[in-house]
Amino acid sequence: MDAGLTGAAGLRLPAAPARVLVVATRRIGDVLLTTPLIASIHAAWPAAAIDVLVFSGTGAVLAGLPGIDAVIEVAERPRLRDHLGLLRRIALRYDLALSTLPGDRPTLYARIAARHAIGAQLDGGKHLWKRRLLGASVPYDDEGTHTVLQNLRLADALGIERCPTVQVAPGAALPAALDDDLAQGPFIVIHPWPRFRYKMWHDEGFAAFGQWAHDRSLRIVLSGSGAEDERAYVQALHARMPAGTLDLAGTLSLAQLAGVLRRASLYLGPDTVVTHMAAALGAPTVALFGPSNPVKWGPWPANWSADASPWPRTGSGREGNVYLLQGRAPCAPGVPCLKEGCDRHVDSDSACLTGLPAARAIDAAIELLEWRKNGNE
Repeated sequence: MDAGLTGAAGLRLPAAPARVLVVATRRIGDVLLTTPLIASIHAAWPAAAIDVLVFSGTGAVLAGLPGIDAVIEVAERPRLRDHLGLLRRIALRYDLALSTLPGDRPTLYARIAARHAIGAQLDGGKHLWKRRLLGASVPYDDEGTHTVLQNLRLADALGIERCPTVQVAPGAALPAALDDDLAQGPFIVIHPWPRFRYKMWHDEGFAAFGQWAHDRSLRIVLSGSGAEDERAYVQALHARMPAGTLDLAGTLSLAQLAGVLRRASLYLGPDTVVTHMAAALGAPTVALFGPSNPVKWGPWPANWSADASPWPRTGSGREGNVYLLQGRAPCAPGVPCLKEGCDRHVDSDSACLTGLPAARAIDAAIELLEWRKNGNE
C-alpha cells in the first residue's frame, strides 16, 4: 500500500494526493516551524505538488525549500474582494488540505480547498462544527506541546513518517565584498530586534556581550530586517559596538542571512524567526527567552528528533547546539507568564528580560563555544 493511504487517526485517502495545500496563516516563525510537516508530506508523496497558504510577508522563509510548488499569501485582514478571490483560487483545487491551526479561517480554507481535509482542533462544543467539517482532526495543545510536534501530529494522522528537522533553504549568494570580509576570521551574529518589544533584551546587554566577543577575537555581525524602526535601532546599537562590527540590517534577504548563519561561530538573539533559523542550521545559539513558553516556542535544536519538547517550561539549559537562557523576575505568576510584557501589550517591556544580565548570556556563550571546540557540530 502507498504510504499514508490510511491514516493512524482514521483519515482514509482513496489515492496518493497529486496536490496538497498546507495552511499556516500565522507569524513567520510559525511558518518556519511547519517545515518538518511539509518535509514529511514531500517524503511520503514526492510527486505531489505542495502549496502553502500563509499571511502576507511571511512566505519568504519558505523560499527555495524542496517540495514546495507555490506559496500563496493572503492579508491578515483581507478586503472582501481579495478574500473572495483567494477562495475562488483554492476551491477544490487540491486532493488533500491540512490546517495547522484551529481557527475558523484556516479550518475553512482547508475544507474549501479539498474534499479530504485534516486539521488541528480544540476540544469543546463550540468547536464541534469545525471538527465536523474536517475528515479528521488532531488535538491542538497551545501550552504543553512544541509547535513542531503539534504540526507533526498531522503527519501521524495521515500515517506517514515524520521528518522532524526544521528546514531552512540553502543560502543565497552573498555580495562578493561581504563574502570576502566574512572569510577573514571567526564571527558571531547578533540579531537584537524581535518583532515585538516584550521579547526584547536591553542595549547594555548587547554592548557588553559585543565587548566580550571582541576581547575573544570574535568579530560581530549585526543582523536585522529593512523595517525603518529596526534599522534605526541596529544603527544606534552599532555605535556602541567595538570597531570592526558589521551592520547588515536591511541589506540581506532571509536566504542570504541563512548563508551567514551557517558560517557563524556563535549566534545571540531573542525569541524571533532568525533565532529559530540559527538553531535549525546548527549554529551555536544563545536564545533569550522571557514571558514566552519554551515548551511551545523554544528553538528546535539541529539534531533533535525526540517525541518531546527540547525544553521544560522553566529554567535555562543547553540541548545540542542551543542554549535557552530564560530571564528571571520576582513577579506572579512567575516566568514564563505567557503574557505580552509586564503591561500586557506587545509594546511593553518584560522585566524578566530587561533584568537579565549580560554575564549570564556570556556564560551560556562560553559553554557553547567549548561544546563546539570539543568537536560537536
